[in-house]
Amino acid sequence: MQIPPSNVSGLAGLQSAQSGLTQATIDVAKPASADLKTDEARPVEEADQTQALVSAMESELQGEAAVEVIEASSETLGTIINLEV
Repeated sequence: MQIPPSNVSGLAGLQSAQSGLTQATIDVAKPASADLKTDEARPVEEADQTQALVSAMESELQGEAAVEVIEASSETLGTIINLEV
């Protein structure tokens, strides 16, 4: 099993967080759904919006963690370069 470099893992985590946040904002902004039988608009259920907001917060935390991984990788690389010079 090959382990990817930490900066690659950090970037992948950041991209995943961005995708999750995009989906969560789409879910929060969903318009009312129409009832096909009566053509009446029904509001999006509050539980669905709450779950979407929770997902948005999770994505935000995932993004922050990914940024910390990228920063730690950068600092480590800088330390290695300074030791070799």
